[in-house]
Amino acid sequence: MASFTSLQSLCRASNVSSKSCHRVQNKSSTTCSKESFKKSNIPAESSNNRREIVLNSVSGLFFAAIFDFRGDSPRLGLTDYGDFKSLQLCPSTPNCISTAEESNNYTAFVPAWTYGTKKTKEQAMEELKATVLACDEGGFVATIVEERDDYLRAEFQGPIFGFVDDVEFYFSPKVPEVEYRSASRLGEKDGDANRKRIRALRKALQKQGGWESVGF
Repeated sequence: MASFTSLQSLCRASNVSSKSCHRVQNKSSTTCSKESFKKSNIPAESSNNRREIVLNSVSGLFFAAIFDFRGDSPRLGLTDYGDFKSLQLCPSTPNCISTAEESNNYTAFVPAWTYGTKKTKEQAMEELKATVLACDEGGFVATIVEERDDYLRAEFQGPIFGFVDDVEFYFSPKVPEVEYRSASRLGEKDGDANRKRIRALRKALQKQGGWESVGF
């Protein structure tokens, strides 16, 4: 969290009155009043639009000092349909893509990957983990937060304001295929960041041999 002195500097940079910028002792946080937002013409938007606010506002540094742009970690993982398991569907916002959307929302659908028959699932998982950690598409940095025999979950954090995208992979138990889902935590639009990331991962895997998109 920024110091009070640095917050005053940010308020001045954002044309916010220093009198309106006050310190709140609760939880040791520093914030500015709604009146100061009005005076500076900065919209006091909800958390659902934080991503658009920061990307479009000249006072982005001010918001970054106030808010946590990581967002809350969502409840993800596999959904058990009885006969099969699958990753979750996407929300209605266009900042998510998933292999599970083939019959539900084709605009969010992406084809699964196959890693061929010449390598084991364990070998494919190791290749996938290494590729995920090495991926820096858009300046995002990957961290693996969950790993099982057939499931991998990573967080990709942005370079400027720390926006986080959640990316999951599921290895099918019947065929040498990998399902995946990539979604932004905040906002409604992602500038195709999720598609670009998945494309970069696929191309990197293809260079290792055996990997390709199913049906393409």
